Amino acid sequence: MKNLINTPIQMAKYLAFFSIMAFSGSTLAASLSALVDDFNHSTNNNLGVQRQFMNDTVAGGKTNTELKITAGVMHYEGDIVPPRGQPGWASSVLLLDPQGLPKDASAFAGVELKIRVNKGNLSLSANSTEITNFDYHAATIVTENDGEFHTVKVPFTSMKRMWSEQTELNKSTINSLSITAFDLQQGAFDFEVDEVRFY
Repeated sequence: MKNLINTPIQMAKYLAFFSIMAFSGSTLAASLSALVDDFNHSTNNNLGVQRQFMNDTVAGGKTNTELKITAGVMHYEGDIVPPRGQPGWASSVLLLDPQGLPKDASAFAGVELKIRVNKGNLSLSANSTEITNFDYHAATIVTENDGEFHTVKVPFTSMKRMWSEQTELNKSTINSLSITAFDLQQGAFDFEVDEVRFY
């Protein structure tokens, strides 16, 4: 087999080339776009991943939902009918990776939403692959109900788990964000989202 590296200069060039390639690869692997979704595509977020929607019917509830995405705004509404003895919910899930693999959001302090809440209770969760019981780190979305869009910043440090031991969110293991309407009893929800991004 022919030796392609037979001088110190060729060795230096070889090492420099692969150092640059390795650095570029690690930078690309660690990067995560700040903009997650501006809802300008009918089915996919800005990371090119299809949006997911689910509700409590998977757990015996009877919640019904209606979704529209028009003019760069997601409009999600419906009636929550909880399963017996459990809260009812309807969730829109924004995956950060098509295979559900974790992304490193360590460069960011939290999530920023441009949102209009017309009716109901909402929460935002950062879903980590380290959490196996679905009790993700979440915070209630608080905004005025005045018919206007508001920019709401939700720091990662404000997100807590509901029923499990409190643990710190590992920002390097987040694979999705969920915006969830919830209620302990039957009730309506109605909200619109213009943009979701990390900040």
